[in-house]
Amino acid sequence: MSNTDDQQRDDQPGDPEQYVEPQPRYTRREVELQEFAPSEVRIRRAPKLPVFLITGGGLGAILTFIATAIYPVDPQVGFGALFGYFSLYGVTGGVVVGAIAAFIFDRRADRQATTVSAVRESAEIVDADPAPSPPAPDAAPIAADVDEEPEATPPRT
Repeated sequence: MSNTDDQQRDDQPGDPEQYVEPQPRYTRREVELQEFAPSEVRIRRAPKLPVFLITGGGLGAILTFIATAIYPVDPQVGFGALFGYFSLYGVTGGVVVGAIAAFIFDRRADRQATTVSAVRESAEIVDADPAPSPPAPDAAPIAADVDEEPEATPPRT
C-alpha cells in the first residue's frame, strides 16, 4: 500500500482548521450503594442432579460390562453386540438409581437448611466527571508537529 500526494496517512492530522482535540477515553466514575431492609433467607446445600445422573449411568455401564464378561458369549452374536444390548438396560437402570439418590440427598439437605438474615445491596455506577464539552468555535486549533515521511528503504534481495 503506497501513499500518494492526495492520500493522508492515518497518523497525520488533516486540515489544521478541522483538528479536534481528542476526548479522554474514560471518565472518573463513582459507585453509589443502596441498602435495603434485612430479610430472612434460607440457605441449603442442594445436590447437583446432572452429576448424580452421569455417575449412575457410568456405574450402570461398568456393571453391565462386568455382568456380560462373567457369562459365556454366544459366538453367533459376539461380545460387543451383547454388551451394547444389555447396556441399554444397565445405563438406564444406573441413571434411575442416580436420580433416586439425588432425590434422597435433596430431601436431606432440605431438612438441614438454615435461615439467616441478609441485607441486599444495589450498586449503581455514576459518572463523577461530566463528559468534556467540545472546544468553542472561536478557539484556535492545535496543530501537531508532523515529521517528514521517512524515505522508503529498498527491498531486501
